[in-house]
Amino acid sequence: MMAFREIPLVDISGLGDTDAARHAKTVEDIRKAASQVGFLYVSGHGIPAETIARLRAATEAFFARPQDEKMKVYIGNSRNHRGYVPEGEEVFYGGSKDKKEAFDLSIDLPADDPDYVSGNPLLGPNQWPEDMPEFHDAVSAYYDAIFALGHRLLHGFAEALGLEPTALDEYFAKPPSQLRLIHYPYDPAPDVQGIGAHTDYEVFTLLLPTAPGLEVMNGKGEWIDAPPVEGAFVVNIGDMLEVWSNGVFTATSHRVRKVQEERYSFPLFFSCDYWTKVEPLPAFVSAERPAAYPPVIAGEHLHAQTVQTFTYLKERLARGEIDMPEGSLGLSSFGREARVRGT
Repeated sequence: MMAFREIPLVDISGLGDTDAARHAKTVEDIRKAASQVGFLYVSGHGIPAETIARLRAATEAFFARPQDEKMKVYIGNSRNHRGYVPEGEEVFYGGSKDKKEAFDLSIDLPADDPDYVSGNPLLGPNQWPEDMPEFHDAVSAYYDAIFALGHRLLHGFAEALGLEPTALDEYFAKPPSQLRLIHYPYDPAPDVQGIGAHTDYEVFTLLLPTAPGLEVMNGKGEWIDAPPVEGAFVVNIGDMLEVWSNGVFTATSHRVRKVQEERYSFPLFFSCDYWTKVEPLPAFVSAERPAAYPPVIAGEHLHAQTVQTFTYLKERLARGEIDMPEGSLGLSSFGREARVRGT
């Protein structure tokens, strides 16, 4: 893995183009970025600026509310991990509490959905503030747009791995792909941790940040700035794509540091279906390159990592109200940071 100094920019407007050469170049650009860096900026995505502007305005309005109003939709009120996340709720690898607040949502399923009724910890209805209809509408519109972009990018990643564009589609029928609305308050301290170092637990992430602060670990274990690029999303490889590719694509460790101005961040964690068994695909396993990862159940991995991160879930675990999935991995078990640590 390269000791890169910057994140490459890929224009994905060429994906699916009738010009075969333009399409092939786009796929090759994705392959290079995913295999050599694990992060890329994506332009040419087609999401309207108005959709993004409505999302940001609605998000700012929600986080500007009094704390007691936000806590009415506290994530601890939900049994499928949806709602408001107050500052200090999350603790990543290393043990420090994050300087941020968030609102978490996913595919909005009805209360009679069979997975929710059966007690699935990640599928079911969202929590919404009852007196903010514009918040619901703006956030839902953005979710639909960014989720559709995720499917488009999934086809690009599949081709970048030498597979058919739709080779992975069967694993994405009802995925718990989470959208987070994150607010990093202004803090005058010289070096305030916004979010601790981690990899993302899903397939890949589509991120829209409003200010600098994101840092990415390169092949030498150095932290490299990844500032926002106008009109582009930040995309990074997650744990499941690392496993599927048998390490050809690496889940890149990242963090948010130097939060010295107010910052908003909107990551969509593009996930496969909860019960998907993820293991190295046959195309990436050979005598020369044996399978380097044991099989994992995608949703159980995501749930286990979430339990180890969120205070309210750790408390439920301590009280015996929930269980950790069998064979759960510790935090930061994938990605470049784990390789640097030698784990």
